[in-house]
Amino acid sequence: MAMRRGVSLRCCCLFLFLLLIENAHGNPNYREALAKSLLFFQGQRSGRLPKDQQITWRSNSGLSDGLFAHVDLTGGYYDAGDNVKFNFPMAFTTTMLSWSTLEYGKKMGPELQNARAAIRWATDYLLKCATATPGKLYVGVGDPNADHKCWERPEDMDTVRSVYSVSASNPGSDVAGETAAALAAASLVFRKGDPRYASLLLRTAKNVLQFAMQYRGAYSDSLGSAVCPFYCSYSGYKDELLWGAAWLFRATNDVTYYNFIKSVGDDGGTDVFSWDNKFAGAHVLLARLY
Repeated sequence: MAMRRGVSLRCCCLFLFLLLIENAHGNPNYREALAKSLLFFQGQRSGRLPKDQQITWRSNSGLSDGLFAHVDLTGGYYDAGDNVKFNFPMAFTTTMLSWSTLEYGKKMGPELQNARAAIRWATDYLLKCATATPGKLYVGVGDPNADHKCWERPEDMDTVRSVYSVSASNPGSDVAGETAAALAAASLVFRKGDPRYASLLLRTAKNVLQFAMQYRGAYSDSLGSAVCPFYCSYSGYKDELLWGAAWLFRATNDVTYYNFIKSVGDDGGTDVFSWDNKFAGAHVLLARLY
């Protein structure tokens, strides 16, 4: 993978997940670490910022995102120090934030609301990507090759805001499966506090996973240099199909997803878990369910 500028969303999210595991030694200030980990996401926000934005040196940006496709794709998060929105790692980040919140939300204290806000900033954008145009899933905004040659604040960016999508003729089962996982996991986070929003997330997750299952293929093959060598799907798309189905099985208890998981199988044991390879995560999630 090409060198990234700055700390990425996926790295911060994995740190947050590990931070909440209670087996560390010494006496570190977890309260401060958790607060700063979540504050990081505010610094990566794209779109029109809310009045309660804590990082005040950031301002509105990317307000024309989606214009080339005549859709509204504002919002979401920028990746690392870039002004590009890569949905594949962003969706994984959203899934992990949701999983962390589900597992450890009761111990997060006042930061629980900030965690939910961080998740919702992502899911509001992912919902737009999944519902803006029938038969398409938008998976990125911004030309990564042009952006990597231009260092500037998102508020000042003048690089082209290209729009990328997958469809039946240009499939992306990996990015679609991860998007479905993110929406399904987030639906569990909001199920009690905002059931209407949770229902929308879950309904959309089902549709996106159905799309991923029906039109199979790697988004790297469909989009080429728009995602490679930045976030190629090196592990293929089977792991995202399993991961997405596992989260929908948890969210719905629908045996259809369990039967699908059994029919797909996997590529054997692995100890790798990352934004690209989800086999280990799916194994752990399914083991927890049983």
